[in-house]
Amino acid sequence: MEIPPLEMTPVKMSAKSHLGESKEVEKPVQSFGEMLTDALKKTNELQLESDKLNAALAAGRVEDISQVVVASQKAEIAIQLALQLRNRAVSAYQEIMRMQV
Repeated sequence: MEIPPLEMTPVKMSAKSHLGESKEVEKPVQSFGEMLTDALKKTNELQLESDKLNAALAAGRVEDISQVVVASQKAEIAIQLALQLRNRAVSAYQEIMRMQV
């Protein structure tokens, strides 16, 4: 079973062939605001999916409880990441505001 990685960071992994057979695909560069908006939308989607599966579990329509647990953990991790990003941004802002010019 292949587990896809979380795609919340803009890390690009690529390797170039010295023989020239690899073709580089250019993606448009996203701004920080667009990346943040996309990450928050993905976090919201994970939370909604988790809520939907929890409601289905409560109604007795889920046969495999591990799906509910995995969806819940994905949503929890995404929310924790968003909270840590917010905390770091606020901390950086406060540090900049304390600087004397």
